[in-house]
Amino acid sequence: MVDQVQVDVTDSGFSEAQKQYLEGFLTAVIKKHAPPLPSPSATGAGAAQFDATPDPCRIHVEAQDRAVASGATLPPEERAKRAKNPFDMWDEMLANAAAGRFPGGIDVFLHKFHGLFYVAPNQNAYMLRLRLPGGILSSFQAQGLAAIAERFGGGYVDVTTRANLQIREIGAADPVNVLVAIAELGLTSRGAGADNIRNITGSPAAGIDPQELIDTRPLCRELHHYILNHRELYGLARKFNIAFDGGGRLAVLEATNDIGFAAVRVAAGHAVAAGVYFRMLLGGVTGHRAFADDSGVLLAPHEVVPAAVAVLRTFIAFGNRTDRSQARLKYLLERWGMEKFLAEAAAHMPFAWRFFAADECEKRGPIDKHGHIGVHPQAQSGFCYIGVVLPVGRLRAAQLRRLGEIAARYGSGTLRLTVWKNLLISDIPEAEIGAAVAEIEAIGLGANASAVRGGLVACTGNAGCKFALADTKRHALALADHLEAQLTLDQPINIHLTGCPNSCAQHYVGDLGLLATKIERGDDEVEGYHIAIGGGSGAETALGREIWASVPADEAMTRVAALLRAYLAHRQPGESFHLFANRHTVAELARIAGFDLAARR
Repeated sequence: MVDQVQVDVTDSGFSEAQKQYLEGFLTAVIKKHAPPLPSPSATGAGAAQFDATPDPCRIHVEAQDRAVASGATLPPEERAKRAKNPFDMWDEMLANAAAGRFPGGIDVFLHKFHGLFYVAPNQNAYMLRLRLPGGILSSFQAQGLAAIAERFGGGYVDVTTRANLQIREIGAADPVNVLVAIAELGLTSRGAGADNIRNITGSPAAGIDPQELIDTRPLCRELHHYILNHRELYGLARKFNIAFDGGGRLAVLEATNDIGFAAVRVAAGHAVAAGVYFRMLLGGVTGHRAFADDSGVLLAPHEVVPAAVAVLRTFIAFGNRTDRSQARLKYLLERWGMEKFLAEAAAHMPFAWRFFAADECEKRGPIDKHGHIGVHPQAQSGFCYIGVVLPVGRLRAAQLRRLGEIAARYGSGTLRLTVWKNLLISDIPEAEIGAAVAEIEAIGLGANASAVRGGLVACTGNAGCKFALADTKRHALALADHLEAQLTLDQPINIHLTGCPNSCAQHYVGDLGLLATKIERGDDEVEGYHIAIGGGSGAETALGREIWASVPADEAMTRVAALLRAYLAHRQPGESFHLFANRHTVAELARIAGFDLAARR
């Protein structure tokens, strides 16, 4: 086979003698270095010999085969992944772009593997979701993304609850242009949607938090690049979330993830050496009303990425491939139990699990509920970070560009996105804080927020998402205006508005959570919300309890205001809204707010 290789230099511009020399030379090099091709054996096993290295992606096919063998039927998404590798679609995407054509049918799903979401009918356009491990963005990248959003998108970006960015309103001709442009910035969107591991989140003040136990940035990057370079870690049974909490003052909501790694300190005198470790939490998915459970496992920092991969491989092999409503890690754990799951995952581990009781670890330090807003001292003496308020997580491209410039001028050129849909500018000398804040305010943003706006979170809503049942961003801003005109809060509060049960805005972990719905009003259908109360995270971990269902949007503002007035009137000295809400039943809360619990439209 190698003897038949021809080296074509006929169009090279060389003389005839030079051509003959080069052909001979290059053919000799190929003969010397090319691996020998297998010869078919007498038994016809040549193909098996040629494919001596097993395909690492075979684990997915085997999982699908087991499901089919059990008598189940694969859903369209699993059949699509089996029929066509989404990462083999580049030529197809080029052809669609050249024709100005959006994808159709199941190809809409497959495009999400590239981070491209065709969001019709709400917008006849693509949305691109990035991957930013730990939510960290350089000044250069921020300015480059601003240019991409202006040239190819709607001129704005949205920050997500995974400390990530989205570019919207990308036309049919431009998805490949956008993918190339972000790659040239050193960024990627690979696997940012569909049945893949979403953006790896980490403590937003990692490396600068005076209270943190460990800087989570290296672990976020390590796991991010491990995923990017292992093709078998794509095409899971469903999406998968992972977060690292370093034990600092700022929360990352690690218990809402499929895997949460929470830093802890172990003092001397225990069966394990004293030091900083991570507890592994498994099975969180608050949209399905579940926080992650402590697995009982204690991991040294260098063991965290292998442990994550072992959990992922177990989920890939045994996650539900036939019922997508049950295809999250939570449901596999419910089916098997933690002990069996960890025993199965141990087969993928290079070391044994280390079990250690949670109550033997030192207590985690306090969380500053709105520490992601305003000016705060860093661990580095003489330096501060500024938490910039982004109205419901949206930034105009010009604002993003200027924030990148401010970060480079006054800080270390770093922007840190948070799960609360705002951002931090770090490493600013104390003497420069005033000037930096003034420049932030000059572009229409700020470092100060009311107790309401500091914890106001809203998903994209039906202005840009086909699943959303209400215009959540517009309603969130209207709600903030209404509350600020009605009352003044002296304690931080988190209010989350989400457009559908997927709960991208994590409404169940807000002090007040609003889940959008449609409500019949006469012959019309209007936007409204189911209202939950008393959710929280960290030391306040709790799932919100529904207090009213199917409340029209305009009336929802009135009821939220009534609940907050009841809190101010009936709270105990120094009591937070979370403690107040969870000290009462929902019936009591409805009554003191002046509404019947059953009152609904």
